[in-house]
Amino acid sequence: MIVEIVFAAGCFWGVEKYFEHVDGVVDVKSGYVGGNYPNPTYEDLLKYRKTKDGKIINYTEGVKVKFDNSKVSAEELIKDFWELHDPTQLNRQGNDVGTNYRSAIYYTNENQHKIALQTEEEYQKLLNKNGYGKIVTEIKPLEKFYDAEDYHQDYLKKHPFGYCPNHSTGVKFDSGYVSKDMIAPLGGKEIIVVVAEGYCPYCEKFKADVSSSYHGSVPLRDATRSQLSKFNIKTDLFATPTILFIQDGKEVASHQGYMDKEQFYKALGRF
Repeated sequence: MIVEIVFAAGCFWGVEKYFEHVDGVVDVKSGYVGGNYPNPTYEDLLKYRKTKDGKIINYTEGVKVKFDNSKVSAEELIKDFWELHDPTQLNRQGNDVGTNYRSAIYYTNENQHKIALQTEEEYQKLLNKNGYGKIVTEIKPLEKFYDAEDYHQDYLKKHPFGYCPNHSTGVKFDSGYVSKDMIAPLGGKEIIVVVAEGYCPYCEKFKADVSSSYHGSVPLRDATRSQLSKFNIKTDLFATPTILFIQDGKEVASHQGYMDKEQFYKALGRF
């Protein structure tokens, strides 16, 4: 049976791309949800993102996920939602600030509602253990979903030289925190490609275009943001891939987003 649910977890481009690669999901659409004025446009959301007019409730950037519940459960998708962003940030995700980036679940049946509340309680306990604050996610029944403009649909596919936003806390349901071990600096020069916990097309493209054929003398390796606590990193790692040029455990240069081979070797030559 095909069922729908709507998630809002910051900029909808990355959220759409994430759920498109979940087995059992049959369609994902970017759009506007949770507001109270008619026929919203992207420009409207930006205009009202900081409004204090009590009569206007702004929409948030959401994705409508259609899924086959014989192949993937609502619980699996809702847990993915909690893990892919930071639900403790009010009206923002990272550098994206405004009510149009608020965290939300809009359910389409009572079972989804029940699971959303149960997993929220469970995830809050895990967040508390890892030093995070209170979840501020809006959980409401879906009333109306407006499709976003065509240029927003499959945005990351249409723009292959960008980055995937990465606002996840790293806290996981299965283990309470990211299971991968921290990595230590190698000493001397090294290059670290910060990749996503989940799927990121730009990470895969960089790996195929650059990493797979790299044979330089400076070591190059992948790592997730949560593995880098032993390094002195000054860049805000909100984007994947981020290419870090490291000297003795300290960042000396970085590039956020995809780099082609020519860009990469130019940067390497200055390192």
